[in-house]
Amino acid sequence: MKLEFKRLTEVGLADIISLNNNADVLRQMPLGSANFDDVTAKEWVKQKDAQWEQYGYGPWAFVIDQQFAGWGGLQYEEGDADLALVLHPSFWGSGRAIYQEIVKRAFTTMGFDSITLLLPPSRKRIKGIFQLGFQVDGEVDLDGVRFLRFRLYAPR
Repeated sequence: MKLEFKRLTEVGLADIISLNNNADVLRQMPLGSANFDDVTAKEWVKQKDAQWEQYGYGPWAFVIDQQFAGWGGLQYEEGDADLALVLHPSFWGSGRAIYQEIVKRAFTTMGFDSITLLLPPSRKRIKGIFQLGFQVDGEVDLDGVRFLRFRLYAPR
């Protein structure tokens, strides 16, 4: 598997639209909606990519074997570098390898002391995030939607 991290501006808008409208993906994204069209997608990419200029980090597009697999990485959320990982269902088996690369970059080249992960309370199968070292770190409200926040500290 050849994994590449690219800027969202480097991948096709149609691929991003297709992913962000995918019913299986939307079930995991409480802030998403099925009316993610061309206009919405252009603005979304612009806002996501602007985080790189504003904060020095932002989400990536994940490309596996030259195919767009999804997006995510670290995005600014209320002062934290928040981990996002949104993959097309046909790439769900690649999540762990992508996660490991994100975390490696977060704690080495990017130098973060910690990163967060936000999950909706409806996500019940979360044992795996504790096995990865995340700890409960409160709640946060984003656009009127409640999320549970988990934090992973840099290895010492």
